[in-house]
Amino acid sequence: MHDIPLSALFAALFVLFLLSAFFSGSETALMAVNRYRMRHKAQQGHVGARLASRLLERPDRLIGLILLGNNFVNILIAQIATFIGWRLFGDLGVAIATGVLTLTLLIFAETAPKTVAVLYSERVAYPAAWIYSGLLRVMWPVVYVINLLANGFLRLFGIRLDDQQRAALSSDELRSVVAEAGALIPPRHQRMLINLLDLERATVEDIMIPRNEIVALDLEEDWNDVLEQILGGTFTRVPVIEGEMDRVVGFVHMRDVLALAHRESFGPADLREVITPPYFIPEGTALNRQLINFQKQKRRIGLVVDEYGDIEGLVTLEDLLEEIVGEFTTDSPMTGDEMLRQPDGSVVVDGGIHLRELNRTLGLRLPVDGPKTLSGLIVEHLEDIPEAPASVRIDGVVMDIVKIKRNTIRTVRIPPEGQT
Repeated sequence: MHDIPLSALFAALFVLFLLSAFFSGSETALMAVNRYRMRHKAQQGHVGARLASRLLERPDRLIGLILLGNNFVNILIAQIATFIGWRLFGDLGVAIATGVLTLTLLIFAETAPKTVAVLYSERVAYPAAWIYSGLLRVMWPVVYVINLLANGFLRLFGIRLDDQQRAALSSDELRSVVAEAGALIPPRHQRMLINLLDLERATVEDIMIPRNEIVALDLEEDWNDVLEQILGGTFTRVPVIEGEMDRVVGFVHMRDVLALAHRESFGPADLREVITPPYFIPEGTALNRQLINFQKQKRRIGLVVDEYGDIEGLVTLEDLLEEIVGEFTTDSPMTGDEMLRQPDGSVVVDGGIHLRELNRTLGLRLPVDGPKTLSGLIVEHLEDIPEAPASVRIDGVVMDIVKIKRNTIRTVRIPPEGQT
């Protein structure tokens, strides 16, 4: 050992520092790599990603291998550095070597390589996976013994590898990932993905047409009135009732009805022939579940019923899809029947508008876990039916009650200062 030239010792020390930096940096890179992007690349045929994914399936083996190599290298570094210090400065050199070695290892073998590994995790992790896959085959007996002892020690504290949680995202976490995707996903696609995730938070009551606004064909009305309603109607599918809404016969597709309406003999019996059975939706059904139900039942429209079987409203597939992709119509939501922008910046709103639509259009945060309409929210907040004109503030949103009819708030004005 005394005959080894100092230049050779310094060269060996340099190589060992590189190995220590590799072990430290690659460990950080493999643990910091985006698992979902790695799996996607692995599915696309990227060999390095596939090897890294396979190694990370058993992180105990990978960590055992890395620490085995890193500790072995660091011990050699300490011994060689101490020997070099002793040969250069005697006993004082041992103390100098210890201080210099601590600082050098911290900077060049730990902090710097780990920082680079975090910033460029994929560039470091995938090449390293090739090396570790080969080393694991060679060092398998040693790694197995180390893991056997380490895992046995962890079991004393009730920690088992079988209990590890697989990398899975909750809906809230996935929502955050989509929102932070930036330029990788166009803004419109981001909104659609987030809306799709939000379907589980909303129920059919949030989007249904209320019972009092359902347009239906009543077979007990005068037939001329029914015929006039058929010829002048604007809806594709219409419920058919007998006297009252709770006595639903079914639905008719206006395309089928119009094909018969021009016959001179067209009457109630002919209308009944094209009626399809009614489809009922229990209240409280989540929108994501109802979307699947529509698909399974091959339906596009359904009636929402409460626990007593009374009809509460009507839901269409189009309404549900608009929750994901937005309005199908080309008209601006501010020029529709439910909202009208005023010259002073205020917005006149129909009291029956759904709170989810109001929040989405004006960027408000009114609570949606209680009443589903603006009128219901105001009445619940005041615990009384107010008299117009009146003003109310709910969650920081100022609203002026303009018109009340039949104990229902019909029109509300939201001033500019209330739209924040």
